[in-house]
Amino acid sequence: MERKTTVISSEQLRQQQEFCGRIRRRWEEAGILPTAFVDTYGCQQNEADSERIRGMLEQCGYTMQDGEEGADVIVINTCAVREHAEQRVLGNVGALVHTKRRHPGQKIFLCGCMMGEPAVAEKIRKSYVHVDGVFSTHHLWEFPSLLYRVLDTGKRVFATEDEAGSIAEGLPVVRSSAFKAWVSIMYGCNNFCTYCIVPYVRGRERSRRPEDVIAEVKELVESGCRDITLLGQNVNSYGKDLQCGVDFADLLAELAQLPGDFLLRFMTSHPKDATKKLFDTMAQYPKIARHIHLPFQAGNDRVLKEMNRRYTAAQYLELVDYARSVMPDIVLTSDVIVGFPGETDAEFEDTLNLVERVRYDALFTFIYSPRTGTPAAEMPDPATRQEKLARFDRLCAAQNRISEEKHREYVGKTVRVLVDGVDDGVLTARTGGNRLVRLENGTEDLIGQYADATITGANTWSLMGKL
Repeated sequence: MERKTTVISSEQLRQQQEFCGRIRRRWEEAGILPTAFVDTYGCQQNEADSERIRGMLEQCGYTMQDGEEGADVIVINTCAVREHAEQRVLGNVGALVHTKRRHPGQKIFLCGCMMGEPAVAEKIRKSYVHVDGVFSTHHLWEFPSLLYRVLDTGKRVFATEDEAGSIAEGLPVVRSSAFKAWVSIMYGCNNFCTYCIVPYVRGRERSRRPEDVIAEVKELVESGCRDITLLGQNVNSYGKDLQCGVDFADLLAELAQLPGDFLLRFMTSHPKDATKKLFDTMAQYPKIARHIHLPFQAGNDRVLKEMNRRYTAAQYLELVDYARSVMPDIVLTSDVIVGFPGETDAEFEDTLNLVERVRYDALFTFIYSPRTGTPAAEMPDPATRQEKLARFDRLCAAQNRISEEKHREYVGKTVRVLVDGVDDGVLTARTGGNRLVRLENGTEDLIGQYADATITGANTWSLMGKL
């Protein structure tokens, strides 16, 4: 099929704005102030998508609320990366039949990655008849027209056609924070790791024009945003489809030279596309956080090949060593999968050895979850659940020890932090390396501001500090 990226035109977006106006007038004429609830599962990209869904809903006249009960519209933005997330979503969607019974006019929409799976969309069509609308990530920009159709006809709508994907600039956005922001710089993925469903549900890689990204970041900084995270399934491959001579390191450098007091982060990097140029750029500009999330997934070369990761453990370690040579203070985090089909005890030991060699600040650890439609789901998998759990426990124990040891190295140091919230009556903050700091003093008027904190204590999960 055609895999060329679709750029949504200004005329198409204007038409969606007209649907927003129609919906708003509909409620005004009825004398009703409608409410909406958007629930998000999964990654930061889903969070960024939900901010745009909220933006479109507000243009339609809706006020956001914090729960499902009584909302005129519910939108559930789903994740398909792990089976547990899917089952949790389906359980919660099933429970919404009760809220709709109490509020018959309620409209329920499902969107996100799960809705890009044909089997799931069909299951919703047949078994969850209280759901009014379904749309995949490719059709997010069309949400106002889909909502209008449901309100106008009372009939269900399904927009789940498979396609390469689209880029829609200028969608309205309601951000969840005044001082932190997600900025998507690209969408989709071309890597086809054998365990991953993302390329099938989010389409092929497509990069936003650098001038559009720069304009959005500049506007955020001018509005007082302090912490900006650039998003992509693989930010390191940014620009390859544009053929404009700008790669990810170039984009970072341009953004880091914008005036203002802010910090740039990015998620997520694929090791096969990480370059020395990227690390040199990070080292050169103080406004780029000294933190990289560089998923290695497994420490054994055979397993990496079966995963279609396209690098070896030695190549990965070479990247880590170079990054630390130019940025000795860099914070390294990663993802790792335990129990990939066919992984042996000896191969798991290679993963454990890599963790001990690199000494990550933190790891996101997962037991392999088969995803229907991916090659790994068809691979022989002789290891038992108990064997995988035993490996998982050993990995977590090793990383917890390393995290606590690395955190204790902060004690006595003074670091710059962004105060970002309150938890159990205690101010919280983040270091440049994204380490959580629980502050012993300070008032809530500091939230959204940078401050210096002396680290007074540490544990596996966080640091303690005093302003």
